[in-house]
This record gives sequence, C-alpha cells and structure tokens, in this order.
Amino acid sequence: MEGRPWLLASLLYGTGMRLMECMRLRVKDVDFARNEITVRDGKGGKDRRTVLPKRLAEPLQHEIERARVLHEGDLIAGFGVARLPHALARKYPHAGREFGWQFVFPSALRSVDPLDGVERRHHFDEALLSRSLKSACRRAGIVKPVSAHTLRHSFATHLLESGYDIRTVQELLGHKDVATTQIYTHVLNRGGHGVLSPLDR
Repeated sequence: MEGRPWLLASLLYGTGMRLMECMRLRVKDVDFARNEITVRDGKGGKDRRTVLPKRLAEPLQHEIERARVLHEGDLIAGFGVARLPHALARKYPHAGREFGWQFVFPSALRSVDPLDGVERRHHFDEALLSRSLKSACRRAGIVKPVSAHTLRHSFATHLLESGYDIRTVQELLGHKDVATTQIYTHVLNRGGHGVLSPLDR
C-alpha cells in the first residue's frame, strides 16, 4: 500500500479516527504546531481532539498542498464552495469558499451534490481505501478479516498495551462511556483488567 491509501490507513491507525471522520477531515482541523487533529461532529454529534502522529506531518502537509492546488483551480473555474455543516452556511455565506473548509482528502473529480444540486468537490471515496486494505492484506498473507475499523481497534489496544490510562484512550476515541473502551482490555491477553504483573516487567 502506498500513496494516499497508505496515508489514510496510517492516519486511522495513528489517530484512532473512524473511517468517515478521516474522510471528512477539513484543512482547518489539522494543527501541525500542536500535533493535534480536531474531529468535528463525531459519533453522538460531539467534537473531540486526537493526536497527530509526528511521522505523518510531512506527508499530510503534502496532501493539504495538493488540496490547495485543486481548490485554487476550482475557484478559478467558478466552483470551490464546500458544503458547510449545519447552519454555518446561512451564518457565514462566503465561508465555504475558504480553503480551511475544504476536505484534506478531496476527490479527484467534482460532482453534483444530491442534497443541493451544487457542483463541488466531495471527499475521497472510502471504498477505494477498503479495496487497497484488502489488497495489502492479501499480499501480506493476512487471512483474518481486516477493515478500516480494525486500525481504530489496533490504535486503542496498542495505547493500552503501552500503559496509557483508559480514560485518556476513551477521550481520544470519543467513547461516551468508559465501558465501551474497557472492551479493549480483554484483547490484551492479560486478563480482564489488562493488568501486567510486576513480576513480568
């Protein structure tokens, strides 16, 4: 796996974002100075912050620059208005033209938005990532089912394995209830509480 599918898969594993949270990521919500990503309107309609892996900063900056070039071309051609969430379009009628509101991973082609009939650039097709993941697993000889959500599960499990507090992992994942996060302690092969005996350190 390489290029954009590699970057998307790496982001899913490195941030714990859900697939569509990653697809819908806007330029303004990536903070390179703080190594942080703001996830807007996640499950339950809530915003949250998660970590931006430092090793992905440079490839993500290249991707954003690619999005900038596409957006500038769209503006010149009379397009380039992003669909804004909720009532923001009425409150800020020109904000949709701003680069910050564009998708980090825009589609290669513009299409007509079925919701309002406006031709605009949607986000990258998530089905392409799913196909790339399946192909990569086949080449690697992985026979277990793997999906984009598997990468989110791995993010949580590996953080807990590294000793991070379960409440921290809960916040990064955007779980409403810590009981949902506790499910991951059962896959650590260390017993129900995820405890490693001091004798085994």
